[in-house]
Amino acid sequence: MLRLHNLRPRPGSRHRVKRLGCGESSGHGKTSGKGTKGQKARSGGSIRLGFEGGQMPLIRRLPKRGFNNAAFHKRYAIVNVSDLNAFEAGTVVNEQLLRESNLVRGHFAGIKILGEGELKNSLQVQADKVSTTAREKIEKAGGSVTVRETRTIEGSEAGVVPPESNADSAVTKAKPRTKAESKSPKNKKRE
Repeated sequence: MLRLHNLRPRPGSRHRVKRLGCGESSGHGKTSGKGTKGQKARSGGSIRLGFEGGQMPLIRRLPKRGFNNAAFHKRYAIVNVSDLNAFEAGTVVNEQLLRESNLVRGHFAGIKILGEGELKNSLQVQADKVSTTAREKIEKAGGSVTVRETRTIEGSEAGVVPPESNADSAVTKAKPRTKAESKSPKNKKRE
C-alpha cells in the first residue's frame, strides 16, 4: 500500500546531476561547458540582469510615461501584538517608546498593530492603524487602543493647504475707475 514513508519517484524521472569541473571524463570536457576563459568562465563571475556590456540598457532606453501609484504608497511599520509583551502592564505604547525599544526602525508613514500572537499585559496602545484582531486581543487583555489622527503639518493635514481666513479669502472688489483713469495714452485721439 502506498504511504508517505514509501513514496518513490517514478523510475527514470530523476537523473543524477552531472558533476562539473572533474576533467574530461566528466562528459563536459575540460572547460565544463563554460566555454573558453572570460568573465562567465570564472567561478563567481556573473553579469547582472539587464547588463548589455556598457551599452545603454533597454530599461533606460525606453520612455517612462504615465501615472505610477507607487510614488503615493504609504509604508507602515508593522508591530505584532506578541511584540508588545516586552512592556509592563499599564504602559502607554506609542511610536516614541517603540523606537526606543528598537521595535520600529527607519522612516515610515505610521505604525500598524497586527494581531499575531497573544498579549499578556494590559497596555494603552497609540497607533496609526490597528487590525480588528489586534484590537480584540488588546481589549481582551484589559488594555485600550487609540488610533491617532492623520499627521498634521502646522495644523493642517499633510498635503492639504490650510483654509485661508475669511479676511484673506474674501475677494476684494476692484474700485470703479474714473473716466480720466480709464483713458490710456494709446486711446487718446490725436489732436
